Formats: sequence, structure tokens, C-alpha cells
Amino acid sequence: MTKTLCVLSIFVSLAVFSQTPTKSFQVKYVTDILKVDGLLDDPAWETADSARDFQQYFPSDSILAEQPTDIKMVYNSTTLYIGITVKSVGNDWVISSLQRDFRAGSSDNISLLFDTFNDGTNAFLFGINPYGVRREALISNGGQDLRGFTTSWDVKWKGEAQIFDGYYTAELAIPLTSFKFKEGETKWRFQSYRFDQQTNERSVWFKVPQNQLIFSLAFMGDMVFEKPLGRSRTPLALIPYINAITENDFETDVGNTNLKVGGDAKVAIGNGMNLDVTINPDFSNVEVDDIITNLTRFEIGLPERRQFFIDNSDLFGSFGGSRDANPFFSRRIGIAQDTAGNSIENRILGGVRLSGKLNENWRLGFLSIQTDEDLDNDIASNNNTMLAIQKKVFARSNISMFFINRQSFKDYDFIEREDEYNRVVGVDYNLASADNRWLGKFYTHKSIQPDDNEGNFSTGAFIGRNSRYLNFFTDWVYIDDDYRSDLGFIRRTDIIKAATSLEGVIWPKSKRINNIALQLFPIITWRPTLDYLKTDHDIQVSASIEMQDQSEFGIGFSNTFTYLAEEDDDFNPTGDDDAPPLPNLQGYHYNTVSAAYQSNRAQVFSYSAESTIGRFFNGNRFSVEAQMALRIQPKALISMQLNYDRIALPDPFSSADLWLISPRVELTFSKSVFWTTLFQYSNQRDNLGINSRLQWRFAPLSDLFIVYNDNYSVNQFAPRFRSINLKLTYWLNI
Repeated sequence: MTKTLCVLSIFVSLAVFSQTPTKSFQVKYVTDILKVDGLLDDPAWETADSARDFQQYFPSDSILAEQPTDIKMVYNSTTLYIGITVKSVGNDWVISSLQRDFRAGSSDNISLLFDTFNDGTNAFLFGINPYGVRREALISNGGQDLRGFTTSWDVKWKGEAQIFDGYYTAELAIPLTSFKFKEGETKWRFQSYRFDQQTNERSVWFKVPQNQLIFSLAFMGDMVFEKPLGRSRTPLALIPYINAITENDFETDVGNTNLKVGGDAKVAIGNGMNLDVTINPDFSNVEVDDIITNLTRFEIGLPERRQFFIDNSDLFGSFGGSRDANPFFSRRIGIAQDTAGNSIENRILGGVRLSGKLNENWRLGFLSIQTDEDLDNDIASNNNTMLAIQKKVFARSNISMFFINRQSFKDYDFIEREDEYNRVVGVDYNLASADNRWLGKFYTHKSIQPDDNEGNFSTGAFIGRNSRYLNFFTDWVYIDDDYRSDLGFIRRTDIIKAATSLEGVIWPKSKRINNIALQLFPIITWRPTLDYLKTDHDIQVSASIEMQDQSEFGIGFSNTFTYLAEEDDDFNPTGDDDAPPLPNLQGYHYNTVSAAYQSNRAQVFSYSAESTIGRFFNGNRFSVEAQMALRIQPKALISMQLNYDRIALPDPFSSADLWLISPRVELTFSKSVFWTTLFQYSNQRDNLGINSRLQWRFAPLSDLFIVYNDNYSVNQFAPRFRSINLKLTYWLNI
């Protein structure tokens, strides 16, 4: 106990006393309403203070940016106005398309981050490119990794840009109602980062070391308001929808035509809380999930895209370990298994979701969603509820607690006693030092089922240090055999897992090489109920080289051991149902080597390729993964993803050539009309899928979709499922 207290005191000291110099500018108050046309000719800009003197982030992080950027801000009682001047060496600006929520790293653009509660944990991001195309995102968990960067968030604001000789200007008008903040606030933490593809430079207003992510919330200055901000007056937003769909299931020879009506409402409670209400929501596939070739025994988690679950999603979904022991995974809601074990849609009747800041140090999250019964498929009507509370401690750390309950309130004869309800409680401590060098997570969760209250624990500990030359982390997970979370993402139970990474980074003084990284990454898993038998290990050794032209090389070696336990008696990595499974109750040793290359994604034609070769269980494997993209600026983006896996196992086990081919064509006729078509061919899934979507954004955040879905069996070519959607959504502020 004494040693533990000493270690924690060291982390607390690091969190409290790590400091960086302050950088700030003033935001003046005006009474005018500025015209948003991108020209910066309003008189208010002449006297506005500037955020300038950007620091280079890439290719160096030790000098001022060579290409100047100037940001000015003023505000009135309703709106924050931003004027931006961005200079470069010419007019060969790079953009991917005219569609909103573009990917920043492969184009010219500038992004602005606002930490409105000054806590270094959450922020709003707004971005714009030379063509006036906009994007917005929510950043959570301090911007520690890409999981905390959510582009699915949408909000109303205006932005326009104008291109001149060697520079462009942009004007943004963001309603203060688009933010959440404390009444009477006099400053926000602020950061801006910019990509300039003409000179291959990335720059930031507040200095960020290259070993940290460019959007890390640990590195921000201050924007100081001339007058304190008033009370947030967020309007009531109603988002009704109408969806007409006709579909035909060729395998069951059942057709259906439906008209669905429903919608969402967004209500502001005070300056920091959101109340979301949904009635008969429609989560039909206007955007389909990517198919992934799966050669493992485990489920693959896919990202949440549904708008209802996006705001403050970190309050609900960041508990536990995201890979092994996440107790809440929102995609579980609205999906159930039929009598044959297939995943099907489970209609959501309605729900409420309250989330946000209670005050400077406390956050609250609550949701309750009711799903419909489906007696033909033995699916009960369930209530899905979660309560989460988070308390800020020290500089950027927090302690969080939660309670989850999934329960059926009717007696169904097809529901077993142990499935009547599932409850999970837990507490997490999330460590983040002020300079983001130290990161950590420590958690304990417990599940409760009918007649099963003993044990059922999931615990974990993670600690890592991120520095310029040497990085490491260690991650330990324990999941009890009887632990359950019906609303969580738990790949498997009955494990003790240890993952440790040690990485050294070299920064040579070279005009071609930016850095060289070497990593040792062992992962080991034991099974407590099998007398702590080691059932898995994966020892990875890798090297990567990042070039100054933004291309990357990498090589790796992996030594793997897998013990197939008794419950793995039906595992066949090729997915061939007619072939015998691999023998279980024995271990398999196999080694692989890999090589990868990624070109500069800002080029007109960019590509990446990775190849793996070696042993695989009791056979051999050869894999190739490639991605290609051709940009026809600014109207079209044509891309292709290709995965090939050759699995050769000895007789009588299955061998296979597994193909996944996914071409995509994105056409942007204007900043409001888009047409995207995606083909996905997978012989492992026995499916050729076609999703073609025409979108017209006829008003802010209001869309008309026409979506065509078609699916065919490929092993014996035949139609499987076809649908056409006509969906209308309208965002109305009252």
C-alpha cells in the first residue's frame, strides 16, 4: 500500500506542476452583424487583435512557420466572428472534394479548437479550406488519440473563403449557441493548426512537439473576451424525418414497402447540458459500414455513426479498455440476434439522453432507450439505461463512475432466468498530465445478473509516457469468466492480458528523413480457469521511417502463439462452413514478416501497400493490403481498397483465397449536392454489396437522401437483398 501511494503521489505531482508558457490574444466585443463572404472588408477587422506567429509542427517543431497565418476574432451578443488570412507560395491549393467534414491531413485547410470550459479534456473544432468547405468535430479525452476525434457531430454555422494570388481569406460566423460554456466566462483555451500542401508544412499557433498529436488539448493558449460571456441561449432544435423504403429479401422471398416518420429534439439545459430526445428514430443505412476480412476468433468493433449518440459520447463510451473490456458500446442498442443467431435490426421505440457539464469540475451523462419486441425472432422489449458521473481532478485527470442496466420488464417464455437483466457498475481513474507526457487509466467494474452476484469483475491498469526520444506503456487487463456487459464490447472473458510497448525514436538531421522509430511490443494472455495457462502471445518487433515528403516505410516481425481452448471447437479461419475446424486443446506457433509503404496522401494519386508472409496456425499465409486514391479536384475522388489473403492449411483443413475489393466513387457537384457509390466484394462474406447515395443538403444540416442498396451472393451468383430509400431530414430551430 505504501509503494502504491508513493507512485500515485508522483503522478499527482507531475499532473499539477507540469506547465507550459502562456500565449494569448484578445477577442473584442462589437455591436455589428458582420457579413460572412470571406473578404475581410468589415471595419471590425481593422481593430481586431490577432493570433499570429504560428510555430512549425512539421517538418520541424523548433522554428516559426515559414508560411504566415493570421487569425482575428470579434463577437457580439449572439455570434463569434473569425477572420483568417492564410498565405503560401502559390495558388496550387489541394482539396479532396467539396463535401463537408473532409479529412484534413491530405488537403490545404485550417482548423480552430475551442476548449470552452478550460479543462483540457473536451473541445469543439471548426475547420475550413480555400474553397470554403467546412468541417466540425468534437474532441474528447484530451485529444490523446484518434478515438477522441469525432467528425460525426454536426452543428449550424457559416463559413466562406476567397482565393487570391498567393493566399486565401476566410470568414466564419459561429453562433455562441453552438458552444457550451460557463455563464460569465472571460476566456477560453484556444489552438489552431494548419496544413499547407504547397510547401509541405504543418503549423500550429501554440507550439506542439512532434511526438504529440497535433490536436492534443494539452497544448493551447488563451483567447480573452473583452466582456464576460452571457447566458447561453441555445434554441430548441427539432429534427423530424420521413423515410420511404421499399425492400426485397430474395432469400426469403419477402418484399416490403414502408413509410416511417419520427425525429429527434435537442434542448439546452443551462450553459453546459444537452437533452436529446428521440421518437421512432430511423437508423437506416444511408452510409454503410466497411466490410473487414476477419481471420480471428473474435468480433470486430465498428464506429458509431448515429447522430443521437454523438454529443459527449466519451462520457458513456470511454470506460474500461476499448479493445477488451468496454462496458458500454452504443452500437449494441438497436441490434439483436434472431432465432438462427444472425444479427438483425431491433427497432428503437424512443429514448432520452442528458449529457454535459454541471459545473467547472463535474460532468453528467444519462440515457434511457426502449427497444421493441420481436416475438417471431424471440427478441424481448428491453430498456437500456446508463448513468455516468465524472469529476475533474488535478490538471487534466478525472474520476468517473457509471451504472448500466439492461432489463426486460415483461415475462417472456423464451427468456432464460439469467437473461432477464444485466447490470454493471464501475469506477475509472483517468490520468493525463498537463503536458500530456504521462497518461494512465485504472478501473474496476462488476456485473450483476439474476442469481449471480459473486465475483464478475473486470479490472485494468494502464500507464504510459510519451516523450520525444523514448515512449513506453504497459496495459494489464483482468476479465472474470462470469463477467458480462450486454451493452458492452467484450471480446472474451476469463483472461489476464498484459501488453507492453517500448519505442525509441531517432530524429536525424536530414533533408529527407524526419524520424526513425524502433518498437518492441509483446502481448501475452493467460486463462485463470485453465490454471493460468498461457493461451496467446504476440511478440512484435518493428521499425518505421517517416520521410520529410510525408511518405512512410515500415517493416515488422511477429512471433505468435495461439492455444485453441475447448470453446474454440468450431474455429475455421477461412470461414468455410463445409471444412473441418482446426483441432482445439492444442497450441500453434507461427512467425510472420511484413513490409509496408504509404505515399504522400496529398498527391493527386496516392497509395499504400502492406504485405505479410509466414506461417499461420498449422499452415501458411500470404497477405496483401493496398489502397489507392485518385483526386480529380475538386469534383471527384476515386479510391480503391484491396485485401488478398492466401490461407494454405494442410488436408483435410480448408485453404482459401480470400478477396475483399472495395472501389468507391465520390462526386461533388457543388457544396450541397454529393453522389457516392461504394462497391464491396467479399468472398469470405459471400457478398457483393452496392451502396449508391445521392445527397442534397438543401438547408443547413437538412438533407434529402436517395439511397440504393443491392446485395448478391458471389459463390453462387444470385441476388440476396435490395432496397431503395427516400429519406428527408430537416433541422428546425425554434
